Amino acid sequence: MATDPVAVDDDVTEMIGNRVIDNAAVAAASVARGPVRSARAQALGHPIGRDSRNQGGAIFGLDSDTRVSPEWAAWANSVAVRELDFHDTFLAADYSHPGDNIPPVLAVAQAMGKDGAALVRGLATGYEIQVDLVKGVCLHEHKIDHIAHLGPSAAAGIGTLLGLSTEITFQAIQQALHTTTTTRQSRKGEISTWKAYAPAFAGKMAIEAVDRAMRGEGAPSPAWEGEDGFIAWLLSGSGHVYHVPLPEKGESKRAILDTYTKEYSAEYQSQALIDLARRMGPKIGDLSKVKSILIKTSHHTHYVIGTGANDPQKMDPKASRETLDHSIMYIFAVALEDGGWHHVNSYAPERAQRPETVKLWHKIETVEDPRWTERYHAPGQDKAFGGQVVVTLEDGTVIEDELAIADAHPLGARPFSRTQYIEKFRTLAEGIIEQREQNRFLDLVERLPNLTADEVGQLNFTVSAEKLGADAPAGIF
Repeated sequence: MATDPVAVDDDVTEMIGNRVIDNAAVAAASVARGPVRSARAQALGHPIGRDSRNQGGAIFGLDSDTRVSPEWAAWANSVAVRELDFHDTFLAADYSHPGDNIPPVLAVAQAMGKDGAALVRGLATGYEIQVDLVKGVCLHEHKIDHIAHLGPSAAAGIGTLLGLSTEITFQAIQQALHTTTTTRQSRKGEISTWKAYAPAFAGKMAIEAVDRAMRGEGAPSPAWEGEDGFIAWLLSGSGHVYHVPLPEKGESKRAILDTYTKEYSAEYQSQALIDLARRMGPKIGDLSKVKSILIKTSHHTHYVIGTGANDPQKMDPKASRETLDHSIMYIFAVALEDGGWHHVNSYAPERAQRPETVKLWHKIETVEDPRWTERYHAPGQDKAFGGQVVVTLEDGTVIEDELAIADAHPLGARPFSRTQYIEKFRTLAEGIIEQREQNRFLDLVERLPNLTADEVGQLNFTVSAEKLGADAPAGIF
């Protein structure tokens, strides 16, 4: 499928541009945060040598003439994109953030002098394969982290970008799977900054896998179906059959249109519930009168970000930002109190430790409701990631409401189009990227499929040095 030379549909090209904008927006907002500074410093330790056959990749925040080895450019940019948990998502049998495909494919495009049309083709493949794997193969039930779908999709996308043979792309995909299989502990307990680094690791491994395959090196094969392969020992066993719904030969790659971005910087399964909190807050009135709040939701939401996870850290006012991002109890309490969500202020330690917030937060619990689990796994327009909320007041009054789909979802009350993606970019870039530089970047995206190779090399943004934050602590590189 990755080497099938089908044209990219216009609406798919438009959405790819939207997601390039979306990634840059959240990268701008995180450019001075600790994990991003560390990743950028590591990348700068790997500049392109004079005799290199590639031109290197650009790094978000730095001048586009500053180039590093493409796998390290992808590393730095992926961490910037992932740090705030604020870009696109796709949920089905497993979880994913398909926008994580963009940094590695873009870095290789810049390094190898590929034009906008090739970049669009590569990204269409990356999105297609990741979404299809997420539809067909559940990783989390076996405690495997979802980057095991990202390594193969990014490798495939790079194969499409570079016009590689089916054999080379096949070997690269298998290598990428083999090297990016990790456990879900990165998203359990006290969640660390590795959550931002995990997709960067997958993208970096994908680039290295393609490089090796281009040099004629093979992979453990068959990686999925082998006697000691992925399915036999890490998934449901050698007798299990997985159905991955890839397009037929000659069929367009349209899976990106099944994905959706975030209006709020929080786990996607909280998006509709934040909207619901905004709606319910005025109905409840005095939140100090709340006796209990029960959120009836899907299996995934209850067991991953709800009380079903059995993570005491999700109720801890001193928990990390990454942990609070995976606590629907905390998120719903703050959204009720504030009538919305802010990517920085809502996670601030002083916000999380506010006594009235902690009191309300600890009155919230979740429960799995089969109706919402069924909606979570439903096909097409029936798919939903929301829930029903039952608020009981001290005087016995019960207030109930439900919301199936986030307002910003393509089927929601305020679906995102190019206008909203640009608005998100300008909002998050305000005070970080100068207006002229914002305009330059957005102009390039508007012409994405027609960009020259030189213009693809400029598909980046620069900020002034003081916006990059303090120097990262020293390491090895």
